Amino acid sequence: MLVAALLRSKELSSIELCQLCLERIEATKELNQYICYYPHRIEKLAKKADDNFKKKNPEELSPLNGIPVAVKDNFCTQEIPTSCGSRMLHGYRSPYTATVVNKLLNHGAILMGKTNLDEFAMGCGTVDSFYGPTRNPWKYKIRNMDSKNSKSSRNLLNCSDNDCYVAKTREHLNSDDKDWYITGGSDTGGSTRNPAALCGVVGLKPTYGRLSRYGLIPLVNSMDVPGIITRKVDDAVLLLNILSGRDQFDSTTVNRLYDSITLPKHLSVKGLHIGIPKEYHAPGLSEETVQCWQRVADMFADGGAQVSQVSLPHTQLSIVCYHILNSCEVASNMARYDGIEYALGFLSSHKFNASVFFSGTVLMEEENLEALRNYDKYFIQALKIRRLIADDFDKVFSQGIDMLLTPTLLGDAPHYDWFSQADNRTRTQEQDVFTQPVNMAGVPAITMPTALSSNHLPIGLQLIGQMFKENTLLLTAKWMEEQLQFPDLNMKTFLHSSEQENN
Repeated sequence: MLVAALLRSKELSSIELCQLCLERIEATKELNQYICYYPHRIEKLAKKADDNFKKKNPEELSPLNGIPVAVKDNFCTQEIPTSCGSRMLHGYRSPYTATVVNKLLNHGAILMGKTNLDEFAMGCGTVDSFYGPTRNPWKYKIRNMDSKNSKSSRNLLNCSDNDCYVAKTREHLNSDDKDWYITGGSDTGGSTRNPAALCGVVGLKPTYGRLSRYGLIPLVNSMDVPGIITRKVDDAVLLLNILSGRDQFDSTTVNRLYDSITLPKHLSVKGLHIGIPKEYHAPGLSEETVQCWQRVADMFADGGAQVSQVSLPHTQLSIVCYHILNSCEVASNMARYDGIEYALGFLSSHKFNASVFFSGTVLMEEENLEALRNYDKYFIQALKIRRLIADDFDKVFSQGIDMLLTPTLLGDAPHYDWFSQADNRTRTQEQDVFTQPVNMAGVPAITMPTALSSNHLPIGLQLIGQMFKENTLLLTAKWMEEQLQFPDLNMKTFLHSSEQENN
């Protein structure tokens, strides 16, 4: 990690680094990434991190000491409000902090703030966030901070239901040595991988039970997983090593020994067997995504891996099954928001933000869940299909396949106007078609930025691994990263867009 090395050598202080981050947050406010951040608190934590470097041997400190991080605003934090993107929880302060956030803080990370999301994480485009949609930095042009001639573009593109990644640079560093921070999100059906693909960064969804869900406000308990978004695979490895482990406060965490993952200097995919699921050639898949998929498959074959077509026959049922289970579990989880125990009341909340997806799920699906005939007809049947979906993955992996290579999304980031023409549920069915089977089966997956589309927007591909075999998954992802050399987002160009580009 470049930034950690600069901090350890004292070429850069944590206070300086956090100040640079705050300046960039202010300069990119129109992206609407953050729901809240507190400069005075950040400065206090940065001073503490700098004191650690003065008092202790830097080699004894965590690589995260003094590093800025952000987390999605559905992770409970004791000192910072948690809103879940909803008016319902506006101003709510949790009496405890989520385990994964605590682990980051205990390693010296600086929590910059909480990032935007759809209301209670139900959706995939932040169209239902009380705080408004998040914009994609690859296309959205903000007002030039230094030029009076720059204009703000109307080209708003869907970013994610999680949080929008923005790179940070330090002026004296080389142009290729970007400074950046780490983001923690949640992944129920793709909410870490999808925004990572749309923004050209790495998005890791770990095996269900590897990371604690304690303090992650639940959407779908049986599928929710804390996720990791970073620029490079190395840093996803660093975070996974830190965050993995049994938690006494979360009975769904698996009690097993997790060996520390290390990436060798010389990587190879020789001997690996990569599967290409034929069912993932779905309707609506863009030609550019298909071309990227084929190119990367050929790249693996040229690198010495065996590439074979495989079948996951119940994939076509997965999105329907996912939404039935999703609706039932959401109805149960949302019952606690009765207008008595938490912040604003339900009716008061939705006077300000009438979320069709939220109200439809809570009011209608709760009735469905309570009806015994619908319970047997839909919920039980969906559970049976979910088992068949998981069995598909088990069968493929038992036949010698090490991992699967699939698209992450149908294409690049859609225009906001297009996205908002349909309700969030419909768009979620389209956006999550390749990612939610992973959550149904509980297996790990990682999305990797692959290429830029003709619209100059990122296209991501997904690697799906075997249960608890993140080591192989991440080694392969790192090899893929080195081969592809995906370009970094040029923040100077982003911040100083020419008038010609904006017009």
